[in-house]
Amino acid sequence: MARKLFVGNLPYTAGEQELQELFGQAGAVETVNVMRDQATGRARGFAFVEMATDEDAQKAISQFNNYSLGGRNLTVNEARPKPERSGGFANSGGGGRRREPRW
Repeated sequence: MARKLFVGNLPYTAGEQELQELFGQAGAVETVNVMRDQATGRARGFAFVEMATDEDAQKAISQFNNYSLGGRNLTVNEARPKPERSGGFANSGGGGRRREPRW
C-alpha cells in the first residue's frame, strides 16, 4: 500500500526531479507532484510525494520533516484526504431570490 505525503514550505524553485532524488534517499518513490498555479505555472510552495511502502513513508517523514532545502525548512507529514466540496448550485445555500410561483 502506497503512502502519500504532503511536503510544504518548499522553495518555489524546487521541481519534481529534485524531490524525487531527495525522497529517494528514504526509500522507493512512486510519484512526485509539485502543485503549480494554473494561470502562471509557478510552483505554489507545496507538493505531494507518494512513497512505495508505509515504512518508506515513515522514514521520509522522520528524515525530511524540518529538513532545510533552499533556505526553507520543509514540513513533511501524511497527506490528508481532500475534503468533500459541495457540488455547486444544488446545496449552495444562497444565491438569487426565491420567487413565489404566479398562479
